[in-house]
Amino acid sequence: MILTGDYHTHTPYSHGKNTVMENALAAKKLGLKAVGITDHGFNHILFGLRRRKLAALRAECDDAERATGVNVLMGMESNLTSANGDTDMKAGDLQYFDIYLCGLHELLWYRTPGDFFNLSVRNYFSYVRGRRTSDRLFALTTKAYIEAVKKNPIDILTHINFRCCCDVVEVAKCCADYGTYIEINTKKHHITPEELNAMAGAGARFVIDSDAHSADRVGDTAIAEELLSRAEIPPDRIDNIDGRQPKFRFAEYKRMHL
Repeated sequence: MILTGDYHTHTPYSHGKNTVMENALAAKKLGLKAVGITDHGFNHILFGLRRRKLAALRAECDDAERATGVNVLMGMESNLTSANGDTDMKAGDLQYFDIYLCGLHELLWYRTPGDFFNLSVRNYFSYVRGRRTSDRLFALTTKAYIEAVKKNPIDILTHINFRCCCDVVEVAKCCADYGTYIEINTKKHHITPEELNAMAGAGARFVIDSDAHSADRVGDTAIAEELLSRAEIPPDRIDNIDGRQPKFRFAEYKRMHL
């Protein structure tokens, strides 16, 4: 398996260890054609990207691309902030970015206290106790993912079902309909082979991403390879390996609307 691009990496603009340039150089060393600089979204309480730093981040991405020849995509791993599919990427922010990721995280400003309690607190405590979430919370989390894909031009849903639980088949169907990729994350054990097979059966397409918080992990595929060895999805359903490059919906959205 040869990775073509790694679209989920972090830098000190949130809580990564290495610079944009260092991540790009690591990507170049591996022969990657593209690397996504996708720091945590604005609403993350501890590690969120700050809007006042967007111009500096843009300059670093452009400099790194010129220096390395790697396509350095400025993006953000936005936060899912409500059961209605809201994220912390607002309409006025879209112009600054090349790629749009979205994931569910705990330590952030949610849209309402109820969203915080359900999507963050209840999901997290179900996870740490090793219990399946209630049917109501399962449905609510599923709705949040689906509405996010419908309402926002999201390219990649990150580490789905990490510290939460949703109906992966229904989410996969929505992603297939709207052209959003589902990430196979190589930092976190977040899905089972059975869930992966079910999502593929529902029409989902995938990308493998490192979620690297240091340059030495850019392009790492170890967890994904182990997972895929126990799953039954054909390699051609993964669009960032073996020379293939994803077709991201956000780029088309920007061409049409911005």
